[in-house]
Parts: sequence; C-alpha cells; structure tokens
Amino acid sequence: MTLTTIGFDADDTLWQNEAFFRLTQERFVALLSDYAGHDHLHERLLAAERRNLGHYGFGIKGFVLSMIETAIEVTDGRVPASVISDLMASGREMLRHPIELLPHAREAVESLSADHRVLLITKGDLLDQERKLAQSGLGDLFDGVEIVSDKTPGVYAAIFARHGVAPEQAMMVGNSLKSDVLPVLDVGGWGVHVPHGLTWALEHAETPEGHTRFRQLTDLGGLPDLVETLQGSHKI
Repeated sequence: MTLTTIGFDADDTLWQNEAFFRLTQERFVALLSDYAGHDHLHERLLAAERRNLGHYGFGIKGFVLSMIETAIEVTDGRVPASVISDLMASGREMLRHPIELLPHAREAVESLSADHRVLLITKGDLLDQERKLAQSGLGDLFDGVEIVSDKTPGVYAAIFARHGVAPEQAMMVGNSLKSDVLPVLDVGGWGVHVPHGLTWALEHAETPEGHTRFRQLTDLGGLPDLVETLQGSHKI
C-alpha cells in the first residue's frame, strides 16, 4: 500500500499557539489573585473549559468565555467590570498575535507536497484558524484545508473519504496524541507524534507504545526521511 496523503495539525505543530494561552492564563490569575489562590484558579478555569467544550468548541473565544465564567464564579458575582474588560482585551490580543512558525515547518510541508497530497487538518474557531493559515505563508502548499470542531475517528474517516484516500494510505502529523494520533490509528492510518514543550491539559493521552503504525519525532525536520523510509519498506 502506498502512502499518498500527509495530514498536518496546525497549532503547536506548524506554529506556536499554547504559549499565548499560557500567558493569558497567567494574566487571568493575576487579575483575580485577591479572590483565590493560583492553583485554585487554574483548576477552576480548566474545569470550566472542560465543561464548555461542548458549547463553545476549541479556540480563543471559548477560552475567553470560560475565563469570564470562572471570574464570576470565584468572586460570587462580584467581579469588577474592569476585570471582565481586561479579559476580553486579552482575548482580542491573542487573536491579533503574529504567527511564529515552528522549526522545519515550512521545509517539511514543502518537501512532502512535491510527491504527496498534503492536508491541513485543524480544529478551533473558523475565522481564527483561517487568519493564522493566511499569515503563516503556508496556505498555497496544501491541497486541502479541513477546519473541524473536533478530531475523532469518524471525523478523520470522513476527511479521508472526501479526499478519496483509504485510511491506510494516510498519515497524520501533530503534537497531540489525543487529537492527532490516536483517532487516526483507530481508523487504520499512520500517526506521527511531534511533541511540543507546552500541551494543554485536556489534550494529554497515553503513548500507544508498540503500535505498528505509530512513530514519534523530536521535530518536523525528520519527517521527510521518515516518510521516505516507510515508502521504501514493505510495511505500508
């Protein structure tokens, strides 16, 4: 079986993302330090994010709404309007932040696009993801862009079917085991984990040790060689 299609995650795979969430979260903690401790605020915010995923989805807008909700909760409804205003301003600043490509991102996509169909498969807010892709300068390299509300085995199966590729002919590359690797392995594809130094708590998952279609790289620089090696073997 020939590997024809390479899917790339976007946030924290091709460009920095989580770092900006962490900075805003520390701003949130500082604004509410008179009402609750550091760890308690982090725990309450994470609980709100988990609770709200089904309502707001992934992305900055849902994050800001979860911060505001948590601020109301921990202050028993007495949060100053100035704090709400600061949190909203922080969200707008995140939406304006320039894109910073991760090491070897452009080279990996360019190299693989020469002989493979390359797809961007990302989740989050539609407008924000489109903005980041446009600013990244990578948009013209992709044969298709899929912005989805979540990444599940069913979502990946539908994407592969839409692009006319069998799952065993597809590889997904990303920093999240939970979203980028495990669901693709479940439908019969290849999953390549490229860890990032910062990973959102809700994206943690166990490494599928020993899985024949799982690989891990330290950065995207080794991806073209990995694909070439797999293509030259009889394992695909």
